[in-house]
Amino acid sequence: MAPMLGIIASSISGNLDPSAYFPIATTTLASATASVTFGSISSAYTHLQVRIWGYNTSGSDRTLYLQLNSDSGSNYRNHYLSGNGAAVAVGSEGAATTGILPLNANSSQTGFNGDVNKASTVIMDVLDYTNTNKYTTIRTLGGWDGNGSGQVYLSSGVWMNTAAVTNLYFQLPYSTNFATGTSFTLYGIKG
Repeated sequence: MAPMLGIIASSISGNLDPSAYFPIATTTLASATASVTFGSISSAYTHLQVRIWGYNTSGSDRTLYLQLNSDSGSNYRNHYLSGNGAAVAVGSEGAATTGILPLNANSSQTGFNGDVNKASTVIMDVLDYTNTNKYTTIRTLGGWDGNGSGQVYLSSGVWMNTAAVTNLYFQLPYSTNFATGTSFTLYGIKG
């Protein structure tokens, strides 16, 4: 899975050179947790990438929410496209209080090869995160396989603020937790 994840991630960011990726931090949850934060992010890179693998503790799939620099104001604009093999959904959201990312799979369905839990994979790029002359753009690819069901999800968004990004905050709605073992890895991308 790791080589494929790297190829997909590199394609999204437009950089196939693995030497341009620098791991900054990884958080693997030892227990169910409501949110994950990467703070005090260095300004030494051109772009950021976050790779998420895991699922939530509810009986439902949940959209991931993102806030930059702890901004909970109505400063996010979001677009998404998703498909599950039978139906397609598209939408947009203006003046939102969070960025939206692909669905985080729930732990109640069987995953690929009969695994007890299905898990989501999410790859998110935060482009030009230190450029204070424009708004910050976010683009995301994600999905999961549910052993006969599943979903692929693309999203993009903009944070209507010109501040450099120093903090990424992830959460799930409806008091849902990220499940034990869910992993978040933050990379800096140079070039």
